[in-house]
Amino acid sequence: MADNPASEPSYKVDALIAEDIEKYLELHQTKGLLRFITCGSVDDGKSTLIGRLLYDSKMIFEDQLAALEADSKKVGTQGQEIDFALLVDGLAAEREQGITIDVAYRFFATEKRKFIVADTPGHEQYTRNMVTGASTADLAVILVDARKGVLTQTKRHSFIAHLLGIKHLVLAVNKMDLVDYDQSTFEHIVADYRSFASEIGITEFTPIPISGFKGDNITHAPSDNTKWYAGPSLIDHLETVEIANFAAQSDSFRMPVQWVNRPNLDFRGFSGLIASGTVKPGDTIRVVPSGKTSTVERIVTMGGDLDEAVSGQSVTITLADEIDVSRGSVLAAADDPPESADQFEANIVWMSEDALIPGRGYWLKLATQTVSATIAQPKYEIDVNSLEHLAAKTLGLNAIGVAEVTTDKPITFESYGDSRQLGGFVLIDKLTNATVGAGMINFSLRRAQNVHWQSVDITREQHAGIKNQKPAVLWFTGLSGSGKSTIANMVEKKLFRMNRHTFLLDGDNVRHGLNKDLGFTEQDRIENIRRVGEVAKLMADAGLIVITAFISPFRAERQMVRDMLPEGEFIEVHVDTPLEVAEARDVKGLYAKARSGQLKNFTGIDSPYEEPESPEIRIDTTAMTPEEAADLIVDKLLGDA
Repeated sequence: MADNPASEPSYKVDALIAEDIEKYLELHQTKGLLRFITCGSVDDGKSTLIGRLLYDSKMIFEDQLAALEADSKKVGTQGQEIDFALLVDGLAAEREQGITIDVAYRFFATEKRKFIVADTPGHEQYTRNMVTGASTADLAVILVDARKGVLTQTKRHSFIAHLLGIKHLVLAVNKMDLVDYDQSTFEHIVADYRSFASEIGITEFTPIPISGFKGDNITHAPSDNTKWYAGPSLIDHLETVEIANFAAQSDSFRMPVQWVNRPNLDFRGFSGLIASGTVKPGDTIRVVPSGKTSTVERIVTMGGDLDEAVSGQSVTITLADEIDVSRGSVLAAADDPPESADQFEANIVWMSEDALIPGRGYWLKLATQTVSATIAQPKYEIDVNSLEHLAAKTLGLNAIGVAEVTTDKPITFESYGDSRQLGGFVLIDKLTNATVGAGMINFSLRRAQNVHWQSVDITREQHAGIKNQKPAVLWFTGLSGSGKSTIANMVEKKLFRMNRHTFLLDGDNVRHGLNKDLGFTEQDRIENIRRVGEVAKLMADAGLIVITAFISPFRAERQMVRDMLPEGEFIEVHVDTPLEVAEARDVKGLYAKARSGQLKNFTGIDSPYEEPESPEIRIDTTAMTPEEAADLIVDKLLGDA
């Protein structure tokens, strides 16, 4: 191996590791850290390249090497030679199929820099995995098989890397050994890629001809086989490319507050990771979204106070003034604060097998802020293979689209192009807590800046006080024919006779006016409940006891309405009637139409009903009469009041 310059690593583990471990660790701590990903088409050699980097950097132990040699003979794809891909492809399915499925993270280091590399899958169905790996990367190595050239998946991964804000791209033309290290083949691939890259806004990339298997131009360039190549080796480029944290130090100061640190009465600090810029004691900062300003008094760390802190550092900042700061606030340069709004346009990558449901409430997490958000019907979906804009009503697994997002309160953000920390967010399903999507903010909507809350003098408490009652929303839910409307009507009559101020919103009645434009698709059902919830909230603000009778089949939408109201004001009443009993009543003949196929999307037949898991009141209509149910509900309501 010593006779082959392509295989002889030009970097090695620092000799200090054997001579003075403490000094080595001290030096190791001060090295910069570069995060990068490898991506490209299937079988372009991503895992082999990473395995080669680990092997050449002596980052595998003797027992791992022995296991690798044994596995290479057993399940490898390189004959009797070492199959470096097996160092990374850990899943059994990956080894059996010879592909990467999950994102594999590996650490290695040279004398100049530390690295975390993510090996991302090439198959289209694992696009979400690639997005996960790319979200924190500073650089992307796009591999291209020299025999195949630029493929559709190469374009897709380049587009995603660019979309996710990766500014440094390496075009690694791999398997040059299989085309006899032909210079014209390399130059033709580079020209093809440059033509495509310019179409999507990629202006710079570094092309390198390599052989991950043989080692050409990985650690030393040019190799004996590529004397015509005049650029850097892959590792030389990785060691010298600018790291995002250092670049961010020249930006304006931003620190999302993760924790209000108050161990005793004499100390109050705000802890977080500095997203960009620098900060010193004496600097004037602005708290967003409140807009309050103060001066930095101290920068506190475990190792003592700092005279200056920079992006990438976790610190606790104390202020000279007692102003309101909480988790989710952003400390920023006073003369250049980030934006705050509740409506914006974003690129969204959908990562769930369950499609996006426009209008449904999701948790949106951006930096340290968590708010409730709804996604409008996408403006369009992006075909990542052809880059065409396609009409779309929703987004399925691995789809990428552009949509407007509305949050229940303003959030502090910047465009993703300016700040990945304050421009990127994830979407979380409220019921399962599963991450279902990732988003990159483009800009706030103008209407978000022009529409403001108008302050009024009469409060909701005063409205309720003059009526001598506590406002509430009695939310009746159940199958069609369960008896919701009958019981709700009886409840209102009983409360009316007790001089209570009420209003009944019935599902059928609302669809004659407010919601006459809505059908019965899942999306329309969600919008139906959202509108009713907003109306019920306004009526509760007026001090009324609001009674609603809607099938409202989805838990997420009932939770959405609950979240609109102060705690304790939403009372869920599950009118629990078995399907066969409700169908037997069928006074409107709807079940018969649904069974015959004349009525589509009918709850209980071809559309699901999600029963409440913990309703405040459960009514078993097979065990009590409507009159008894109404008495129970009124007693519960007034007893709580």
